Amino acid sequence: MARPRAPLLSRQKIVTTALALIDAEGLSALTTRRLAGLLGVSGPSLYNHFATMDDLVEAVAEAVIGKVDLDGLADADLPWDESMRHWARSYRDVLAAHPNLVPVAVHGPGRRPSALRLADAVYGATVRAGWPPREATEIGALMRFFVAGAALGSFAGGFSEDPDLYGADYPHLRRAHLLASRSRDIDDAAFELGLDSLLAGLLRRRPEGG
Repeated sequence: MARPRAPLLSRQKIVTTALALIDAEGLSALTTRRLAGLLGVSGPSLYNHFATMDDLVEAVAEAVIGKVDLDGLADADLPWDESMRHWARSYRDVLAAHPNLVPVAVHGPGRRPSALRLADAVYGATVRAGWPPREATEIGALMRFFVAGAALGSFAGGFSEDPDLYGADYPHLRRAHLLASRSRDIDDAAFELGLDSLLAGLLRRRPEGG
């Protein structure tokens, strides 16, 4: 038989398939047997590309974080709060597209180049805008906590649509059954409110002359 023109497996194909599995069923579903079955190969062949499953998960996280737009953070002419706003929105959108991966993607950055570039860009933009190094580090951590929390899942979507659930025991939740149907609008508005409040508060704390 003629040899196939292209290899059956590549790192990119493995990463793409692993991410789709994580998105659909969670991190616990990612096993050698399951992934090999989806790819139509034997389990050991995966280890020609990734030494361990942890290495593969890191590669998946690297691919996802690499999609975050950092261009605004490098623009010295853009006001700091606008560059941070642009980055935070992109970061949230990227993470929210893969909520099952968020705990891994925001941990680190470890040795992931994309995560290190992200941390470097946020820190560099913040120091350039006038904050001392320690506060710039704290601001980077604060923003990561905020964005990761916003990306983990829907607040409004977590309420039941059953109006009978919210009776006398929950007098302030009489209209809570309406939240789920408006979850996207409510979650987006809450994120923007939080982002505005964080950035405005940080600007008030910026050292004089920053």
